[in-house]
Amino acid sequence: MTTPRPSIVFLDRDGTIIEDTHYIKDPESVRLLPGAAEAIAALNRENIPVVVATNQSGIARGLISVAEYEAVCDRLDELLAAHGAKIDASYFCPCHPDFSGPCECRKPAAKMFRDAIRDFGVEALHAVYIGDRWRDVAASKELGGRGIIISSPMTSEDDRQRAREAGIENAADLQEAVTRILSLTEDTTAK
Repeated sequence: MTTPRPSIVFLDRDGTIIEDTHYIKDPESVRLLPGAAEAIAALNRENIPVVVATNQSGIARGLISVAEYEAVCDRLDELLAAHGAKIDASYFCPCHPDFSGPCECRKPAAKMFRDAIRDFGVEALHAVYIGDRWRDVAASKELGGRGIIISSPMTSEDDRQRAREAGIENAADLQEAVTRILSLTEDTTAK
């Protein structure tokens, strides 16, 4: 059984690509998770856009600045490049309702995903959403596409339960999720 080629792959950052160290602001603290760079490189080789969508409430909380967030992104880009991998775009929500009030971008809201789908001019129905929390994959139920929840120390039993109830797939890590996506994908663009 094959599935259509993904139009775009959305990745959470902390706990999915890098170790989640809570409000990371020191670029030297960025640590790739095993297999993450190889998984992203595999998507790059298939010319599938790879987009990070991440909540960064540490900005609203005053724990990190936008400049520190961007420095961490730059370091992540360097580490990925060393493995022949790259992120095509990053979208972040700097908000937290307790500090900055309500917003439309904080996951599980779908604004970051909608913006990227518009910016890349791709079809939402064939998007893939991968992350270690329910909020990272919930947009797949609203916008269409395929959600895959992976395991990290931050994945709660509630996250797993909500994913099961919504029919979201699960995988051990990013590498397993991407391997599964690519092994079952039919490139319909070549037809």
